[in-house]
Amino acid sequence: MTSHRTGSHDIVVGVDPERDWHLALAWAADEAQRRRLLLRLVLAVPPQHDTHHVDDTPGQTALRQAGADRLGQACNWVRDRQPEVSVTGDLLGGFPAPVLGGAAREARMIVLGSRRLGRTAEFFSAGSLVVPVTAQARCPVVVVGDAEHISQQPPYVVAGIDGGASATAALALAFDEADLRGAALRVVCVWQPPLIMLDDEEVALRAQRTLLSEATAGLSEKYPDVHVTHEVLTGHPVEELARAAEHALSVVVGRRGTGGYTGMRIGSVVHGLLHRAHCPVITVPTG
Repeated sequence: MTSHRTGSHDIVVGVDPERDWHLALAWAADEAQRRRLLLRLVLAVPPQHDTHHVDDTPGQTALRQAGADRLGQACNWVRDRQPEVSVTGDLLGGFPAPVLGGAAREARMIVLGSRRLGRTAEFFSAGSLVVPVTAQARCPVVVVGDAEHISQQPPYVVAGIDGGASATAALALAFDEADLRGAALRVVCVWQPPLIMLDDEEVALRAQRTLLSEATAGLSEKYPDVHVTHEVLTGHPVEELARAAEHALSVVVGRRGTGGYTGMRIGSVVHGLLHRAHCPVITVPTG
């Protein structure tokens, strides 16, 4: 097991020492192979006491040894699955969320498993990673709570857009993912009818279709092999996007938002998808 400084050519994946890590690690290893990137596995060992300094007690030493063993197993598993991928492992002291958030600062992408916690538990669980890391990372974050649906033919990726800057970045990554996978791309916009309609509904839907066409025009030229469909759905964004992605390889959305607990600004749609979607969820920051 070796260590190195995180770089822009890394995919970072968090390894949970207490729970099964195979789904997230399989996704990350396969993505590293497709993109010809390095794979960096990170396992955080928190202090046994309520401190932020290194704890050298026998109990902490045992935790670090167990973590090192687990990390070594994970590295070997990656090498067996994707022999051409260069993989390293880092055992770091500290609480998992800030450790992984720091590791993601210069990474190309970070991959996390999901424990399928409810919203309240996800916010307040001491071991929760998904919300704080997703909110703070400057790179795309992939949350793997369910396996990608590789048996679906033809395979497809879903991109959820709303016309904002975060949607532009998400759409670019979605095209890239679909191209790498030889998959189709379903670009979805969900329209929620207002309580009071100022315009005719068909006018509003036509505006959404125009938005989709304009958003994808340049990317369709850049990725001519990607078969793209535009879909305007009506309803709640989380429910409709989750339904559209039910058999997808992944669903890609932009992340943004204001407020939230302790600066966890990921937006209500992203937060909902992280708990509702039954495929990997890829969130892309604005800019």
